[in-house]
Amino acid sequence: MHKQLEATIAKFFGTEDTILYAACFDANGGVFEPLLTEKDAIISDSLNHASIIDGVRLCKAVRYRYANASMDDLEIQLKAAQAQRFRLIVTDGVFSMDGNVAPLDKIYELAQKYDAMVMVDESHSAGVVGNTGRGTTEQFNLRGKIDILTGTLGKAFGGAIGGFTTGRKEIIELLRQRSRPYLFSNSIPPAVAGAGIYTFNYLEKTSELIDKLHENTTYFVNKMKAAGFDIKPTQSAICAVMLYDAKLSQDMAGLLQEEGIYVTGFYYPVVPKGQARIRVQISAAHQRAQLDKCVAAFIKTGKVLGILK
Repeated sequence: MHKQLEATIAKFFGTEDTILYAACFDANGGVFEPLLTEKDAIISDSLNHASIIDGVRLCKAVRYRYANASMDDLEIQLKAAQAQRFRLIVTDGVFSMDGNVAPLDKIYELAQKYDAMVMVDESHSAGVVGNTGRGTTEQFNLRGKIDILTGTLGKAFGGAIGGFTTGRKEIIELLRQRSRPYLFSNSIPPAVAGAGIYTFNYLEKTSELIDKLHENTTYFVNKMKAAGFDIKPTQSAICAVMLYDAKLSQDMAGLLQEEGIYVTGFYYPVVPKGQARIRVQISAAHQRAQLDKCVAAFIKTGKVLGILK
């Protein structure tokens, strides 16, 4: 069943092979060290997920960092990394705190120009971004062209646990021999593997849930902006309601939970100082009445706290 799920994931993303992990945190933690040495370079987006940062720390490759989604800065770092043997650009597909999508088309162009590989963490984009939910590689017409994709079964694919790395066959074969979180840990429960197979096959057949998710997200964001809230530009199911003040984000999250709305306030060090927010994640399961209730609760608490007039 696990091998069947690996093949199903590879088919979904248009890749050659897949390796399963207990979580995407393990996938990202186990991908860099087996592939790169001190002779090589990793060029990482400044807002990449903590699991990518930890994975990079476990690797001896020379580290470069570029400003979030800045292609000018990425090119500067790629020029500097020409001193190394191999170069790997790594980015989130969707950045988990802002909801913005990495400009993968431009990243790919620069990778071709400067002889670099590309790795994308699709945890927040697979099952969400693209017309059929295949993530950023679908959105930018790069399906099957990116060297390494990592992702999770615990978000859009609903398993609550499980991660994967999918990509070139040679890379996956090497990870099976040398990736420590794979070698020295248990795999996912068979029931989760079965649920994963069902979910990927379901998305192969219909885009009904993807369409509903996109519709719900657009509706919610438009309603919140009309109410006067400051919303980060998003191309995903993540809606960041910007409050900027740490205490205010916690106070508002508490009041919203009293209204029956489960959201979380984020502040430094999870996000940069002065960038506190409440992150709302929209689902295809949400009904229009529930979205309206959520917006109404935001308006009510926003007036209580003086955010809205």
